[in-house]
Amino acid sequence: MIPMANSDKKTFRRRAWLMIAGVACGLVATALPGPVYAEKSAASLARRLPPPSNRLFQARVAEFGAESYRVAVEALVEAFEARTGKKLALGKRGRVGLKVYSDSGAGLGTPLDLTRGLLTALEARGIPRDRVTIVGLSEAHLRDAGYLPPLSVGGDHFEGAKVIALDSGAYWEQGWFYDSPLPGTDDSPLNEAAINIERSKTAIELEAERRSFLPIPLMFDVDFWINLPVCSDHPVVGVNAALVNFTLWNASNTQRFFRSPASAPAAVAEMAAIPELREGLVFHLVSLERYQFIGGPIFNSLYTVSEPLVWLSDNPVMIDALLRDRIDRGRENTGFRGLPEDLRLIPYAEQLGLGSGNPERIEWVEVALPASVATGPAATARVDGVP
Repeated sequence: MIPMANSDKKTFRRRAWLMIAGVACGLVATALPGPVYAEKSAASLARRLPPPSNRLFQARVAEFGAESYRVAVEALVEAFEARTGKKLALGKRGRVGLKVYSDSGAGLGTPLDLTRGLLTALEARGIPRDRVTIVGLSEAHLRDAGYLPPLSVGGDHFEGAKVIALDSGAYWEQGWFYDSPLPGTDDSPLNEAAINIERSKTAIELEAERRSFLPIPLMFDVDFWINLPVCSDHPVVGVNAALVNFTLWNASNTQRFFRSPASAPAAVAEMAAIPELREGLVFHLVSLERYQFIGGPIFNSLYTVSEPLVWLSDNPVMIDALLRDRIDRGRENTGFRGLPEDLRLIPYAEQLGLGSGNPERIEWVEVALPASVATGPAATARVDGVP
């Protein structure tokens, strides 16, 4: 069983200082006041979670489909358990969480067959589907993606697993939030209407707009949870994949961050470093069945690429760094400019100990699959020089 630390939820407030700035060939610290998150236990502040590994498990499939995903996911999870010694099993809470992505609209979301394959792998480890909670941010997007049935049909389950939408408001708690001074409305000097609105707001309203409530079901209601991101480019954070899926697409009132290339990467990194959110996250499972290299995060099929790969890793920074390389390659191959060099998501996350994004440090683990679903030589196949 994966060990979980207890949280007594004692009230505690901390001023977080994000001290990162890029210069020349490195990073230097600057004292810039950052956001706060509240209602943390004193014990959690003293606890330092171990950094993730540089290990990335990779399976190659001949084609994507229900059977290929089932076999690939089982093989990846089995390899992860064997290499790390961590076994996926129910604990005292008796539930498991899966965070899916569905917020780019129909066409670009966590593949349904990938999730089905993971549910089967969990069942094989004694975790029945009625003990699994699938979490998404938006009820409407979960319906569009196929995780929730149409309203005319009704229901809130997918393949026997409970599905919850965080935007229902039923899964936030007032004491658990990420607090940032970034306003919830457009405060541009040219937006006179917004300025007048700000002046008319009460202190309570202004305080509420600073808060992004955190996903209680994944923090306190499950023994462990798994992140199932999808990749697209994003004009503000650059890479919309592993890190963003379990932070900004996993909390309330986060659209405000997507307006600022300066604040969004900092918010992602700081939210991802919250111990209560991070400690139960056992690994990230991502399929390269379809990812988008320009025009994201809104789905556009003209700018998507497919590779016959499924990845599993406990290091979201490494995953995002590899996907950033692929976004740049897709843009260059089609005549577009690469992502801006000054996007700071990866450096900020590295600075806060969320993992290394240096591809030279990757420990590749090629997971062999049966010939019926596998493709290519397991140890030698490469795409444009990148595994």
